[in-house]
Amino acid sequence: MPKTELSRDAALAALEKYNKDEFHIKHALVVEGVMRYFANLLGYGDEEDFWGIVGLLHDIDFEQYPEQHCLKAPELLREAGAEEELIHAVVSHGYGITVDVEPTHEMEKVLFATDELTGLIGAVAIMRPSKSVQDLELKSVKKKYKTPNFAAGCSRDVINRGAEMLGWELDDLISRTILAMRTCCD
Repeated sequence: MPKTELSRDAALAALEKYNKDEFHIKHALVVEGVMRYFANLLGYGDEEDFWGIVGLLHDIDFEQYPEQHCLKAPELLREAGAEEELIHAVVSHGYGITVDVEPTHEMEKVLFATDELTGLIGAVAIMRPSKSVQDLELKSVKKKYKTPNFAAGCSRDVINRGAEMLGWELDDLISRTILAMRTCCD
């Protein structure tokens, strides 16, 4: 993956142009932090900014165009000055859901696997007395993961498919994502 020409400030401005809801902004910031963590963990530290900006912009079209999620994103991202590699990476997280753009790079697979999972982990965290991921354990997430009605909007199927794409056990994906979220949440 290349380095992006799009600055973080420009990416944040583009995100905020199309997203006003605090929840969506926070989700984007969490996914940005998670992507930066994984870039460094997996040996792509020199691409950390690219990974982070992909995470920041991954839902650029979701708030205003939920029915066209990942379909409207290329237009909005081009308008913001994003290069095609960044657009492909963003769009690929909708693979098999709204688009047929398959995640091919490890970064795209991480985004696919962790996007929904960050929502689930966040929901588990706010149910705890501390309301924090800092003391959250794998077993707490696994317990809620098995409850379909809990954080029902977080697709377990997508999370499972993401773990498979990466070749990771589900427990490993969850544990690593908790650690990633500890670096950027609260």
